[in-house]
Amino acid sequence: MKRIFIAALVLYSAGFLFAQQNEIGAPNAERIGVDAAQQQLKEISVDKFEHDGYWLSSMSTDEGYTRTRLFSGSPQNKVPLEEEEGLNIPDQYVLGTKVDFLRRGHSSFTIFPMRPIPIEGITKTISLWVAGRNYNHELKILLQDYFGRPFELYVGKLNFQGWKKLTVAVPPQAADGINGIVQRNYHYNNQLGLKITGFRIDCDPMETYGSYYVYFDDLRAVTDLFAENNRDADDMADAW
Repeated sequence: MKRIFIAALVLYSAGFLFAQQNEIGAPNAERIGVDAAQQQLKEISVDKFEHDGYWLSSMSTDEGYTRTRLFSGSPQNKVPLEEEEGLNIPDQYVLGTKVDFLRRGHSSFTIFPMRPIPIEGITKTISLWVAGRNYNHELKILLQDYFGRPFELYVGKLNFQGWKKLTVAVPPQAADGINGIVQRNYHYNNQLGLKITGFRIDCDPMETYGSYYVYFDDLRAVTDLFAENNRDADDMADAW
């Protein structure tokens, strides 16, 4: 019995140390959808929200109206990607959206790019920094899978002060390659990935009055690039 207790204590300690090395409470990309013997995980930048007019917003006109624009600023605790250090990549703006509610009740609004943003490889997690102004509204990420089918992933409530990095795991596709969020067609190794089509915020009906402000920055993904980096250079492209 004593040996069992010691073994359990060792496993617990190892798990605690592992958690300390990752963002506490965030999904572990290394353990999501492991269906191959090898992975090449890499955190990449999807959008830094630096292009004015690229992101738009909308909501039902009988519930309210929105305005979206860029603001100078950045989360203080944001850590740049190692490969981008010293490259002087522009990163001085955040994306802000203001909502003016016309009535109280169940409502939602969307924030979307002018065109879907593709992510290379097999996406494991998606993260972004959000300042939600401590409201009980809920944030969801909108996606298109390999077949162009729409999906949404629940990210979390915006009931916190200041900036916070939110991360959501992308569920692995079903073994049949048809159901779920499909990111890869096993027949064609040069066609994989998903696209981000925007965000939706579902508003708490008790807080749908006056004006609401929300800000976003540094949209990233952890993606598996093994298939991308090990594709046969002499393979033909089925695009004719």
